Amino acid sequence: MAGIVFDTNIWISYRPKTLPRSLQMSVVVLQELIAGAPDATAVKKYEAAKKDYEKESKLLVPTADDWVIAGRVLNSLLRGLKSRNKGLTPKLPDSEKQRIVRDVLIARSVKRVSATLVTDNTKDFRQIERFCPLKFQTAKQYFGS
Repeated sequence: MAGIVFDTNIWISYRPKTLPRSLQMSVVVLQELIAGAPDATAVKKYEAAKKDYEKESKLLVPTADDWVIAGRVLNSLLRGLKSRNKGLTPKLPDSEKQRIVRDVLIARSVKRVSATLVTDNTKDFRQIERFCPLKFQTAKQYFGS
């Protein structure tokens, strides 16, 4: 079975209790969760989770190639370039650069391991998908509710 990766918004909004055996964790998602943690206890919980995912070889860490491809995708999004088969992309404002770069790194890591991303942030991932095809679905599609 192919892996599943939950985007940050899924962890925050749904707080899944039962985790699929195929679940993998993006270190970029962990960074976002730690950055938004309400207290030191939550930070420690996320740091412990990182160690667990690392031990199980289920921690997705962007490679050098992921960073380079993320740069290309971001460049295309910022310049509003054409994708090969989907036409012109609306130009992405510079103000969204920091947010979207994390999403591109998540997308690249997920694609590299042929996993499926579960996210409710479909707007960003549809834009990214034009230059970095990946499998993703909404929480409603995944959880069925």
